[in-house]
Amino acid sequence: MGNFLHIGAEAWRDLIAGVRSVLPAQRTRAGRPARKGARAPKRQKNPSRNSAPFFTPGWHRRAGIEGVLVSISLGFVGVPTFLYLVLFYIAPEPPDEANLWAVNRLPSIVILDRQGEEIALRGARYGESVPVKELPDYFVQAILATEDRRFYRHKGVDPRGIARAAFSNIRTGTISEGGSTITQQLAKNLFLTPEQSYLRKAKEALLALWIEGRYDKDQILSLYLNRIYMGAGAYGVESAAQTYFGKSARDVTLSEAVLLAGLPKAPSALAPTNNPFGAQDRANEVLGNLVEIGAISAAEAADARLDPAQIVSNADKAELGYFFDYVTKEAYERVGAGQKDLIIHTTIDRRLQRAAEKAVKSRLSVDTKQAGATQSALIAYDNQTGALRAMVGGLSYVESQFNRATQAKRQPGSAFKPFVYAAAFENGLTPVSEFVDRPVNIAGWRPANYNNGYEGRMRLTEAMARSINTVAVQVSEKIGRDKVIELAHRMGLSSDIPGAEAGIALGAFSATLEDLTRAYIPFARGGRKSSPHAIVRIEDNDGNTLYQNESTSNDNQRVLDRQIATDMTHMLFQVVNGGTGARARLAGRDVVGKTGTTNDWRDAWFVGYSAQITAGVWVGNDEYRPMKKITGGALPAEIWKSFMSEAHSNAPKRRLAGAFPVRVERDRDQIGAFYTELLGDFDRLKNGGRVRRSRRDDD
Repeated sequence: MGNFLHIGAEAWRDLIAGVRSVLPAQRTRAGRPARKGARAPKRQKNPSRNSAPFFTPGWHRRAGIEGVLVSISLGFVGVPTFLYLVLFYIAPEPPDEANLWAVNRLPSIVILDRQGEEIALRGARYGESVPVKELPDYFVQAILATEDRRFYRHKGVDPRGIARAAFSNIRTGTISEGGSTITQQLAKNLFLTPEQSYLRKAKEALLALWIEGRYDKDQILSLYLNRIYMGAGAYGVESAAQTYFGKSARDVTLSEAVLLAGLPKAPSALAPTNNPFGAQDRANEVLGNLVEIGAISAAEAADARLDPAQIVSNADKAELGYFFDYVTKEAYERVGAGQKDLIIHTTIDRRLQRAAEKAVKSRLSVDTKQAGATQSALIAYDNQTGALRAMVGGLSYVESQFNRATQAKRQPGSAFKPFVYAAAFENGLTPVSEFVDRPVNIAGWRPANYNNGYEGRMRLTEAMARSINTVAVQVSEKIGRDKVIELAHRMGLSSDIPGAEAGIALGAFSATLEDLTRAYIPFARGGRKSSPHAIVRIEDNDGNTLYQNESTSNDNQRVLDRQIATDMTHMLFQVVNGGTGARARLAGRDVVGKTGTTNDWRDAWFVGYSAQITAGVWVGNDEYRPMKKITGGALPAEIWKSFMSEAHSNAPKRRLAGAFPVRVERDRDQIGAFYTELLGDFDRLKNGGRVRRSRRDDD
């Protein structure tokens, strides 16, 4: 502020001296010069009354001169005071120690995959700071030619630019141009809002002078290039170059440089990921600017137009939005949504993620949509660690951000039956225990089978393989619904299960695909607890660990007896080995699972596992509309098989304890009749008769 006062005082002192230098010599009261030797006038007793009247000839000149002197004197005091008020009461005052590389920097979340590679970013993407001297000369010239050609000649505010903008604004009657220098743009981006007003322009100019007084031109240009927004969430030239071209700003070609240089004017509207034609038109304008200032030749500009910049494809990240939202929400819950950048180390496997997306999209074709199946979800976990490896929340994240893997609560149907039978085995039943498939009536509720028929006596193994509803209900009622609910929660199912409803044996409650799939993992782990997780560690930008996942699935905490887990794997193996889930079978690899279909075919499920991975698939509609007889053993099983085939393409083959086939036995009376007939044949052979060929029913 002292400098402002000093400059003002000097300016007004010079102005006053200049005015006095042009004042006329002393004159008499008549307005004529005094004669040499003239007698001095007598002193009057009352000068105020006897002095010459003011309105004498020349009074108007004296009044004007005195007015100028008074105005100058007042201005000498008033102008510095006005500048003081402007500086301290209109313009924001950054602290002397302000770090312009960090001031008002928006926080971001960087998401890394299981290999530590960046797969996405939430919030502002700031790249590595790149000094001006390390950028290609044509890149720097493109920025200057387009944004501020007199950058190295002005002191932060360019009067020529302001005059040009003012004339344009007066002519158009709007504030369409600002005449801002690069320093002013930097001041606006760091400290001000984007509003268009003369007050903001005044603040901008004062802040630009403040910046110019503390940084040299190269530092200011570096700050501008590394902090300016360039669309698609990218801040700074390095981030923009990586986002659009997959390379450092140090390595951009002329075609790429002019595209980037054209973005600061309207970064969101001209981002090449959203508006490739608009971005290229703007790039051509920048090429013209370079030719105007002589930075490149017309021939070089023509070559660049013929070979425009190519935007890198981000197609493999398109549907990762569901996972991004999922881990971002959890990260904020873990460490809070502060102002620091967060780096999240996740468990996602990009190869498995691509396989999951491909499996869902390739199977939901036009034909399946005509059959009423318009949405699907898939989620997969590593059995050994509980790490989430793949997540598909729907067909298109762009069209719908609703995550059907983690947010959609639907009835799991028969996919819940494994928990019924596991509870039964804890209470004395075994896979060979027999029940009769027959009509059941529980307080007026009469569950029916898929085919509306009854098959008579059968073992629980067969009841599981063929998904017999009446047997599952009888088992649940026999051991008690509370035991089924307790076991399901112990296995990891967090959904509310209403114990008053007998229909829970058939999955008549709401659960998410994530919740149900997690609860299957202990089956695959021999009865040991799973610790499903998607985040390994959260750090800030300085490398400080804010959260570390301490859970582990290798703690051997048992939630189910090993033999019971083996029995369940044995029963679930029959489902894919000739039962309702036969379409999920993988050649040469042990896999097991269970189908699920709800009333009116509104939801179809398949959840299963190998020795390495547990995965679940849901198919249905957002509006709960019925599908045209799409069951869990059809489309969901096919999607599951497609994903698991790709997921295990390079994985070693590992056996699942209990995964071996067993003949599904018929009713005892039918078996007895077969052996009776066989004994009769032996008797006829003894007596020399011919053996009559017996007929066996198809399996």
